[in-house]
Amino acid sequence: MANQHHGNASDHLSPELFEKLEREEVLKDEVGRKSLTAWQDIRMRLLSNKLAMVGFWIIILIILASILIPWISPQDHYTTNLQNTNQPPSSTHWFGTDDLGRDLMERTWKGAQISIFVGVVAALIDLIIGIIYGGIMGYFGGRVDEVMNRFSEILYSIPYLLVVILLLVVMEPSLTTIIVAMSITGWINMAWIVRGQVMQLKNQEYALASKSLGASAFRIIFRHLIPNAMGPILVTLTLTVPNAIFTEAFLSFLGLGVQSPTASWGTMIDDGVGAIFSGHTWRLLFPALFLSLTIFAFNVFGDGLRDAFDPKLKK
Repeated sequence: MANQHHGNASDHLSPELFEKLEREEVLKDEVGRKSLTAWQDIRMRLLSNKLAMVGFWIIILIILASILIPWISPQDHYTTNLQNTNQPPSSTHWFGTDDLGRDLMERTWKGAQISIFVGVVAALIDLIIGIIYGGIMGYFGGRVDEVMNRFSEILYSIPYLLVVILLLVVMEPSLTTIIVAMSITGWINMAWIVRGQVMQLKNQEYALASKSLGASAFRIIFRHLIPNAMGPILVTLTLTVPNAIFTEAFLSFLGLGVQSPTASWGTMIDDGVGAIFSGHTWRLLFPALFLSLTIFAFNVFGDGLRDAFDPKLKK
């Protein structure tokens, strides 16, 4: 009876009751989300971080302004004009002038060139030394790691200002002195980051396979391990730049870095501090504003980059 009832029900099903689906419709149901590579996933999460992207575009705008404005500006940041001393911001001098009549907008963006140059060069030196030193520590381990790690800890314990002062005894205050002083101890954090990453990755299958095939230690480190540790390395590099920029401004403010008449945010802030009491606040406002804005932009972009590389934040 059951089979007879089932047969009677199927007799009433006509072809008009069914709808034929196109192949695209079927595939749409089967594939809910397009697969992404690791770098595409990182890029997507970085772009979705609005604060990090704000920092990124601030960095781009400041770099472009530091290149283009001094190039197209009719003013010269070295030229003094005692008839235009301490002029407030106007259509002629957008950021005003200083006590020697020099255009502050021109000097502000020339200072940006120096600060960004120091920050980028110091960060790249830290990157190169840190990758080599940290890669060797992490890969070889044992006695090699112990000796090299102790040396870096001793070097890290030396006060930074003491290193700068000692260098100034034998070198003139300049950009070279600042970069050398930063590079003496600045690479240590990068080396420790690389060391930790290499120690985690050196026992992975691809590293062991390369070793079994006869690859040298340096080939394994720089061809296989370092590329797979680029996430934390890039984050550390991004956060090193604002630290170097602030250090340059701080040393120049103390008179240990860039010397006048060369424009630097540190020397301009030093000049502007005394100008506050005479009512010339714009002399401090603009270099301090752009220094703070640059450091803020690099920090929020570095934080966003760190969040994008963090696997714990993957959805």
